[in-house]
Amino acid sequence: MKIIFRLFTIFVVIMRVVAEIPHSRFKIQIFLYNNKYSLKIELADFEQTFKIGETDVFGLDDVKAMITSDLLQNCLDRFISMRSDWENAFKTKNLI
Repeated sequence: MKIIFRLFTIFVVIMRVVAEIPHSRFKIQIFLYNNKYSLKIELADFEQTFKIGETDVFGLDDVKAMITSDLLQNCLDRFISMRSDWENAFKTKNLI
């Protein structure tokens, strides 16, 4: 009787927070994971994430520079739309 052993390699990759941007309305965090920056913007129960490869920017400062008032205003507009969509879906949850 042959016994075959398999060796498994487990890679643990941790998404780490590399920056938190103070803001009066949003929680803004930048993560680094799998050679990509992820910009996460949260408001209440909703979040939006934008990803960009490490090689597409010249570092963390470039990512921070992309967080403009226009971007944040557009995020706010989407958050309002997301909340409306979710409220409408919630109203119909027992109708299906």
